[in-house]
Amino acid sequence: MADKNFADVREVIESESIEFIDLKMLDLAGRLHHISYPVERFTEESCKDGIGFDGSSYGFLKVENSDMVLVPDLATQARDPFRRRPTLSMFAEARLTDADRTPFDQDARGLARRAEQALADAGVADKSMWGPEYEFHIFEEAEFLTENNDSAFGVRSGEIFYSNAYHACNPFDRYDDFRDEACAVMKDFGIPVRYHHHEVGAQGQQEIEGWFHDLVTTGDHAVLTKYILLNLAEERDLKLTFMPKPLHGNAGSGWHLHQFLTKQGHNVFHEDGGYAELSQTALHYIGGILRHADALCALTNPSTNSFKRLVPGFEAPTARTFGRSNRGAAIRVPSYVTDPEERRIEYRPPDLTANPYLCASAILMAGLDGIINRTDPGDAGCAPADAPSDGSRHEDFLPRSLDDALDALEDDHQFLLRGDVFPESLIRRWVEIKRAEIAAINQRPHPFEYTMYFDF
Repeated sequence: MADKNFADVREVIESESIEFIDLKMLDLAGRLHHISYPVERFTEESCKDGIGFDGSSYGFLKVENSDMVLVPDLATQARDPFRRRPTLSMFAEARLTDADRTPFDQDARGLARRAEQALADAGVADKSMWGPEYEFHIFEEAEFLTENNDSAFGVRSGEIFYSNAYHACNPFDRYDDFRDEACAVMKDFGIPVRYHHHEVGAQGQQEIEGWFHDLVTTGDHAVLTKYILLNLAEERDLKLTFMPKPLHGNAGSGWHLHQFLTKQGHNVFHEDGGYAELSQTALHYIGGILRHADALCALTNPSTNSFKRLVPGFEAPTARTFGRSNRGAAIRVPSYVTDPEERRIEYRPPDLTANPYLCASAILMAGLDGIINRTDPGDAGCAPADAPSDGSRHEDFLPRSLDDALDALEDDHQFLLRGDVFPESLIRRWVEIKRAEIAAINQRPHPFEYTMYFDF
């Protein structure tokens, strides 16, 4: 999205007869919030001073001292097609209420900028590039409830397949028109799309694959893509979810992240003759990610449901390994890439219960740590999955639960603190929020427990 100064935005407002300004921002956990105000209040002063809000309701500050302001990022303006009155939408940044409107260090978009700056400051590369895969399910019906004496869920799909539904064709692929429309709206928002298709899951699993952009913009695109898809589904009376594992015995949904680094416009991950044509820089980057993979899971897979996806048998990553064309490994090196400037790795564990800015920033910081410390993947216990073995190799698995991942994050997060990218206070708050989610799950009877134990 090209930079827009105030005069440019005012021109858009006039030319499109805009009536409302809508500011969007994620809370700490990754849920989208917004606030709208009449266009008459959109002034240079309001853009500088911001719009006041309660930071405690975003998971940031305690209620006793929670006043903050939202300052619009004018570069992200776009017409919102889901509002009846003409509305111009843009992302906002969280600022403190001091005279300088100091950026709040737990604002995820600002944190992502610091991660990119840490990369540049290290002299490793100028920019990180990210290509996301959006996987999700569409259901015709979805009901769920949790009461003291009643707990249940039910989802219904009109799709039935004998075998896996990967690239299934219409009429059996019931939602190709929906994906067409979604991709068209994504284009209106400036979000590039590589392709879309039906995914493996036999009951409404979909995929839209994006294309490469910088870290902050990739986070923006993830937030907007979810916003677009959920609103389109609502308009069509469909139920859409990014839940990693909504169905037992069916494929789960991830947010696979293809990535590479560039310096002076050239990909530093490519090297002729290297393993899978990867450079030593790329291998060290892989080594850093795999060394810190357990801790990363607390940010890339931050729901209890996430770990129901990371199980064998569904092309989901389970092992802390890497390899060419290996969809069971945490890191896959796509073997179909022929352009050296697109040489890349794919980190497969993440899902979109994550805050996308925190997720990608954490991965980048782990990779940067590997480059700085010249971490060989083999030394990290992660030789290529397709490398010759003497039979002594054992697979080192990713965490099996959110609780285990949080333990790992508490023990291993120094790499996130480099360049003051992740504040220690954010990590403590993140662990606190997620431990509370685990407790909420663990304290409630599960419907399947009735099947197992009711007549014991």
